Amino acid sequence: MEIWDGYYEDGTLAGIDLVRGEEIPQGVYHLVTQVLVRHEDGGYLLMRRDPAKPNFGGWWEATAGGAALKGEGSEACARRELREETGIETGAFILTHRVVEKGRIYDCYLCVTGWEKSAVVMQQGETVDFRWVGPEEFAAFLDSEEMIPAQRRRCREEFKKRMERGE
Repeated sequence: MEIWDGYYEDGTLAGIDLVRGEEIPQGVYHLVTQVLVRHEDGGYLLMRRDPAKPNFGGWWEATAGGAALKGEGSEACARRELREETGIETGAFILTHRVVEKGRIYDCYLCVTGWEKSAVVMQQGETVDFRWVGPEEFAAFLDSEEMIPAQRRRCREEFKKRMERGE
């Protein structure tokens, strides 16, 4: 059983526990993180979701992420999820923006890392493949129908702005 902290819309703790799979009370949210990985050389990491996943199985995505566990802060969750899904354990984490929707608070991070590109490790049941793409291919991915629609809605504009600024 996975237990999460409940939050109010403003990101403060609500003082109640939530259980994955159970209904979340009205006005309460749970914290989810998403991490975009940019290599120090300017490349971006894309990962292919396991085809057996119920939502968007087999699709390529630009972020690693998932729900924060009870007592786990936002950045700690982002680091854990990235490590679990890719093996990447080092890098600077920058909170880029927050989106609140559908009972969730999404904290979106950019991780800039020098991790050896060939050392990415896939998490069984989550990801099955990866590829590094240059900035132009990544920008095209952000504008394509290949990107998971909800991820595109939450992240595309912020990531594009950062790319334009060279971040």
